[in-house]
Amino acid sequence: MSHPIGLAALTVLELAPPDMVSCAADAGFDCVGLRLIPATAEEIQHPMIGDTPLVRETGRRLEQTGMRVLDIEIFRLRPDTVVADYDPPLATGARLGATQALVAGNDPVESRLAEHFAAFCELAERYGIGANLEPMPWTDCQNFAKGVRIVKAAAHANGGVLIDPIHFDRGGSTAAEIPAVPRTLFRYAQLCDAPAERPTDVKGLLHQARAERLMPGDGGLDLRGILRALPADLPLSLEIPMETLAKSVPAVKRTRQMLDKTRALLASL
Repeated sequence: MSHPIGLAALTVLELAPPDMVSCAADAGFDCVGLRLIPATAEEIQHPMIGDTPLVRETGRRLEQTGMRVLDIEIFRLRPDTVVADYDPPLATGARLGATQALVAGNDPVESRLAEHFAAFCELAERYGIGANLEPMPWTDCQNFAKGVRIVKAAAHANGGVLIDPIHFDRGGSTAAEIPAVPRTLFRYAQLCDAPAERPTDVKGLLHQARAERLMPGDGGLDLRGILRALPADLPLSLEIPMETLAKSVPAVKRTRQMLDKTRALLASL
């Protein structure tokens, strides 16, 4: 297995983007993910779109450390989304060297969601960025099968479906579904672990997914099955928020442990 391994923004959301870059470099990652657009209104709002001081500092850290940006997030497609409005963050991502964008489907009308995703693919393609639709059980793209269906309907070469093991499992999907999907639909994947027992309500799903995941190998998800079914050189982004642990363990030490566990898991396949 020769997966490049990246550090996702949600894993170290207590850090500002320039410090995420430094953390990824210090912990030994190959690449980093940056959250240019907050996932929720409650998140801290970093001025990361356009020629801002924080964007310039992030670029400086990237150049200083040699770290590269894997993905930028999070681009939500809602019924009233004007896809062209996402041009500035995509331009900023391209400026920082990002090659992938993470997309969430928040539209109950599947045909319209596919149309918006196709338009997003076209926009992202201008910047050399791939568009990756991430199925999440509390969104309108609830599971892997639906995500694949939407990406296929959009029919763009830079469109892909993003597997995050916790959402993949909680959406009822299994590794047996992966081999039937064209390899070209996988541009990168996320990695984490979680207890085998699934939360019974949306509140529990959200809390576990956004705040309390487990490091690879410490839970009950079928990580080996998923990894064996995915391309052997696919970039992996470690998205492992652990808010309780973060109160006592600094980001670099925490993420280095995650990276070590990931490498051990990959070596065991």
